[in-house]
Amino acid sequence: MVRINWTFQAKNDLKDIADYISKDSVLYAKRQVLKIRNRTNILKSQNYSGRMVSEFQNENIKEILEGNYRIIYRVVNKNRIDILTIHHSSRDFLNRNI
Repeated sequence: MVRINWTFQAKNDLKDIADYISKDSVLYAKRQVLKIRNRTNILKSQNYSGRMVSEFQNENIKEILEGNYRIIYRVVNKNRIDILTIHHSSRDFLNRNI
């Protein structure tokens, strides 16, 4: 089975998402973070699911979606996937340092 590794950046992104949503609702913040985390579980059995991230033009960097969030990951090898970042689709991706 594939091991999912959350990078420091991805963990910070989840914390920022939770902090932002919790200003209105702690419950919905927890639900959103849980949805994002659960969505990544598909990668354990389907590690090449999703589409290539056009900003990188690298077939090993892909994304899956959860609502308005882009979950960007890198296939390191057949046993490991790194979650690189969680990005809200309404924000400018090109100014991010990943």
